[in-house]
Amino acid sequence: LRIWDAQPVECFSLDSFDKGDYRMAVEQENLARNICEVLYPNDNHYAGKELRLKQQYFFISASIQEAVEKYMRNHKDIHKLPDKVVFQLNDTHPTVTIAELMRILMDDYGLGWDAAWTITTKCCAYTNHTIMSEALEKWPIELFSRLLPRIYQIIEEINRRFIDQIRKKYPGNEEKVRKMAIIYDGQVKMAHLAICACFSVNGVARLHTEILKNQELKDFYEMMPEKFNNKTNGITQRRFLLHGNPLLADWVTAHVGSEWITDLPTIAKLKVYADDEKAQQEFMNIKYQNKVRLAKYILENNGIEVDPRSIFDVQVKRLHEYKRQLLNILHIMHLYNQIKENPSMEFFPRTFIFGAKAAAGYKNAKLTIKLINSVAKVINNDASINGKIKVVFIEDYRVSNAEWIFAAADVSEQISTASKEASGTGNMKFMLNGAVTLGTMDGANVEIVEEVGEENAFIFGLSSQEVINFENYGGYNPTDIFNNDPDVRKVLMQLINGTYSPNDPDLFRDLYNSLLNTQCTSKADTYFILKDFKSYAEAQKKVEEAYRDENRWAKMAILNIASSGKFSSDRTIQEYVDDIWHLDKVVL
Repeated sequence: LRIWDAQPVECFSLDSFDKGDYRMAVEQENLARNICEVLYPNDNHYAGKELRLKQQYFFISASIQEAVEKYMRNHKDIHKLPDKVVFQLNDTHPTVTIAELMRILMDDYGLGWDAAWTITTKCCAYTNHTIMSEALEKWPIELFSRLLPRIYQIIEEINRRFIDQIRKKYPGNEEKVRKMAIIYDGQVKMAHLAICACFSVNGVARLHTEILKNQELKDFYEMMPEKFNNKTNGITQRRFLLHGNPLLADWVTAHVGSEWITDLPTIAKLKVYADDEKAQQEFMNIKYQNKVRLAKYILENNGIEVDPRSIFDVQVKRLHEYKRQLLNILHIMHLYNQIKENPSMEFFPRTFIFGAKAAAGYKNAKLTIKLINSVAKVINNDASINGKIKVVFIEDYRVSNAEWIFAAADVSEQISTASKEASGTGNMKFMLNGAVTLGTMDGANVEIVEEVGEENAFIFGLSSQEVINFENYGGYNPTDIFNNDPDVRKVLMQLINGTYSPNDPDLFRDLYNSLLNTQCTSKADTYFILKDFKSYAEAQKKVEEAYRDENRWAKMAILNIASSGKFSSDRTIQEYVDDIWHLDKVVL
């Protein structure tokens, strides 16, 4: 790990100071400090984009220079760099590594283009972490070439040669050139640069990789299929079970030994205890103690009293429209409506827990957080429902409080629009801690269900192929659902009639518009929230039904823990080592 600090070449301009220009006297120092002040600033405006690109190049250049210099101190022959060094490009943010390494090899070590390219393409591998096209970075040529003229010059030459390859393989097919070029339509496309230059391109869950190959990156896969492979994400059981949930960790060890700590697949030995009533009761007691711990944290930090005997239904993850926190809160509004209309209805108490952070400039994400908190304020203060529903938004969601949340969760909400989530790792952390997945067949959920069995999860919603078909061919109109489903219509009208924002009835108008597109500015309900609403509500009813049978629930939870062996980061890392890095193991 490295922490880099940006420092100016000239800290203080005495010349500017003597002229009375005190701001300019320290400007260079301030500009340098800005690079390291805030990681990934809001890039909705030009200055933010410029600072973000500066940051990326700064961190990359410092790291690549150090790696090459360290190699040369020990090995001397720059041509053998790929024998000892691999740069794994984690998403598109560090892709400028490719051009920077070319620059170092040519400008600092005097290599010709072909020699530098051979080394670079053997040193760089690319992991794609997202299917969302807007997250595959593209930089305006004007900005990129002005800030990084030499780097842009190198990318131009890479692009020229790559286009020649495309035309040679697909003569006369300029549509291929348009779709695959690194520089096109005024933009530098970083994912295209990564795929062109890297010897390996991997997705992070099997479904994700298949969508990349057959949909998002289809042209690249057809041209260079040998580069593509899958490495399903993993988590470390030592952090998220051994350290984060010591009560459960001790229980697991007492039943199957401690081998799981370094070899998670051995946790499968727990399966024989899934039907054991004593083991079931022990597990439920541990879960209850963890819920009491989290309830205390919520009371101290949020001032909300929650019942640890209620179902802890949890959705904690980055806030994005495709992750569909909005679907969750709309369903909570629906449950609240049902209880208000029929106070005597049979209903198992629920505590809905959210944790999320939204990008600074992401308006609808920020608005969703506001809606969650506004709904929480109304529901939590309504004495007439007798605490049947509580809604909690945990502020400053981070690893340290996440450990307590994973340990206490009964239900793991993994409800992204099918085909949009690359993998997810929260789903694995919940599984390891004995939460049952409520989710779509998306990302790593597919592999989780394969391991634990569909009968031990609650699956709902459109399939990834159904979503892709709607996107490609149309046929979905959310207004039809609004007109024909009174439950949906009621919760959507509550977004704009002041139910949860009495002082500003239009506060949530943008969320309403995003679902129904009353302004006709873009496609409506892009993430199929209304399409999946009924299926989601039915799955939630099945959750309640299962939870009422404590033995059945405990069995499901224990089987989830016992089936989590595949999802250790130990396995993931070993696959990277075996298939991409080809490193020798170092015994410490």
